[in-house]
Amino acid sequence: MDALAARSSSFAFTIDVENPPVPSAPTWARACTLQTPHGLIQTPMFMPVGTQATVKCLTPEEVQAAGAQIILANTYHLMLRPGSQLIDSFGGLHAFMRWPGPLLTDSGGFQVFSLGHLRTLTEEGVTFKSHLDGSLHLLTPERGLQIEAELGADFVLPLDICSGYPCTPQEARQAMERTHRWALRALEAFTQHPHRPERPQALFGIVQGAFEPELRQESARFIGSLPFFGLSIGGLSVGEPKALMWELLRATTPALPREKPRHLLGVGSPEDLIMGIDLGMDLFDCVLPTRVARHGGLFTRYGRVNIKRSRFRTEHGPVEEGCDCYTCRNYSAAYLHHLARAEEQLYYRLGSIHNLRFMLRLAAEARAAILAGTFPAFRDAFLASYVPASERAREEQRAKWLARVASRATSS
Repeated sequence: MDALAARSSSFAFTIDVENPPVPSAPTWARACTLQTPHGLIQTPMFMPVGTQATVKCLTPEEVQAAGAQIILANTYHLMLRPGSQLIDSFGGLHAFMRWPGPLLTDSGGFQVFSLGHLRTLTEEGVTFKSHLDGSLHLLTPERGLQIEAELGADFVLPLDICSGYPCTPQEARQAMERTHRWALRALEAFTQHPHRPERPQALFGIVQGAFEPELRQESARFIGSLPFFGLSIGGLSVGEPKALMWELLRATTPALPREKPRHLLGVGSPEDLIMGIDLGMDLFDCVLPTRVARHGGLFTRYGRVNIKRSRFRTEHGPVEEGCDCYTCRNYSAAYLHHLARAEEQLYYRLGSIHNLRFMLRLAAEARAAILAGTFPAFRDAFLASYVPASERAREEQRAKWLARVASRATSS
């Protein structure tokens, strides 16, 4: 795989501080540095999600000011609109969206598999109907990487199979083994695809295994043994109980190679960020901070609050005292309450800035604690004061999102 190494020569990964991944360790948290063609990433790092080449409601300058060092963009959505070839003609996604830092594009697999009966899965790949116009598309490991090459992100992910919750052990094994076969095809395609010197890319592998700890370990060992630059942990936070999610990740981490960066896909509430860091993850992404902000949910050190509640109507202070975000430095909670109740567009921007800064500051504080050797105390103090949203509330939000996806798909 010499060609693969050449493709990744513009990238480097350094472990600054780590705790050994052994069961007796008080934490597996680590602080690392990734070198990319578009700058450094210091981990732990939360990646804002720019689904359609934008973090909703925010400019790239606002995202950068919040502390973001990398953005995740969505291959599925961008291949359908405006199209990867059009983005390619602008010089790639960095130039198209005017983002100067690193980018990561996912495979689009999660979105495709969320379409349910509107997709057909075979060994070749997955055929699905566009939620925009009903057109048919075939996404294969090879085609996915071709699209991602046209998009030109720094880090790219191969096509994988994300199992829904619940699923049988047999279904979990079948999905994992096909994901492994697709990973081998993706590696082969990545080495053979014409290399663009002006757009170097590094390929991550995806660990699956659904909800079976033994399969998670098997997948981690298999994908970890292949010459991927980094590893993404997929198929979690898809409806399973939080306790099960952490049990699965706790079983996975010791099987991962220490010398590669670790990305926990689609997990990103404040408490999940801290728990994921504790279990040895480096990178995180999730739409949650900006999505809940648009619906009135704002993060504080003591949990999420609903700015639409009447208790904020006359509040002269910021949403959170001591918060250094643009919103809290300039606007009262009463003003945000008014904007949110009136459904003014400015609220969506200000709320998103606050939640994004909260997550990025939390990751930076976690890194500082790791470097100082005090992360267990930092973790315990945060989790003792932060009251997470209830399991029921999370499931209701997820059900609404899936219903919107299904509605768009069936109306196409």
